Amino acid sequence: MARRAVDLTHLDRVYWPEAGLRKRDLVDYYRTVGPVLLPHLRDRPFTIKRHYTVPRGPFVWEKDAPAELPGWIRTCPQPAKSRRGELVRYALVNDEPSLLWMVEYGAVDLHVWTSRCDRPDRPDYVLFDLDPATGAGFGDVVDAALVLRDALGALGLESLVRTTGGAGLHVLVPVARRHTHEEARRFAQAVAVALERARPELVTTAWAKDRRRGVFVDAKMNGHGQQIVSAYSVRPLSGAPVATPLAWDELDERLDPAALTMEAVLERVERLGDLHEPVLHGRQRLHVRG
Repeated sequence: MARRAVDLTHLDRVYWPEAGLRKRDLVDYYRTVGPVLLPHLRDRPFTIKRHYTVPRGPFVWEKDAPAELPGWIRTCPQPAKSRRGELVRYALVNDEPSLLWMVEYGAVDLHVWTSRCDRPDRPDYVLFDLDPATGAGFGDVVDAALVLRDALGALGLESLVRTTGGAGLHVLVPVARRHTHEEARRFAQAVAVALERARPELVTTAWAKDRRRGVFVDAKMNGHGQQIVSAYSVRPLSGAPVATPLAWDELDERLDPAALTMEAVLERVERLGDLHEPVLHGRQRLHVRG
């Protein structure tokens, strides 16, 4: 077996000066949160968002496994529509050494598919991405998420919610791995349109930003090759907020996503465990019309 050693460098480099956080803090966080984070990454094609120096500095997206990738990090070749079917060798972040290697390579936030390598055409959750339009606040996003939860519940579907680290929220519906990406997207779009019709002052599905008001409910992240920020991922934003799983009863307009820092999330995990563990073994089925 190849030696799985990662040489971590520049650990005292300041990553978030406004919060007094260094690269060392990011490494320590991912090491500590690893037991609940890694199951959400394992066997999912991983796209590297490589920051050359610091989180808010220049970066590049790398889908293909870089030449520097150690031989002990597994890859998952997948055909890319954007490359006329040419195979892309996605890395798989299946263990702590692989995760730490990504951080050393320049990753801060972690982006994976909604499906896994063994069945890449079958997602195991449907994602609703909620973003405030110009003039809307986080309270509006909360209201939209709660309306969405109730609509999904009326369809007999349980859902989960998490912050994105920014101004929005992700609502996830864990499903059995029997639906295609297209079916997942069609379902999410149908639900979003129904919400828009029921609450036009709150929800929009308009693609043109100048036509949006309230909260944009985006279904397009359901698709083959779409990269979703993982639960427990740090974001390269001011203060190092984390994409944080929540319980529905925590979600109200008083919630401040920026307060969900690495330190706060580690305390939550110790106290609450993995609130998004149900995503890992979804059994629900969608009612998708042809």
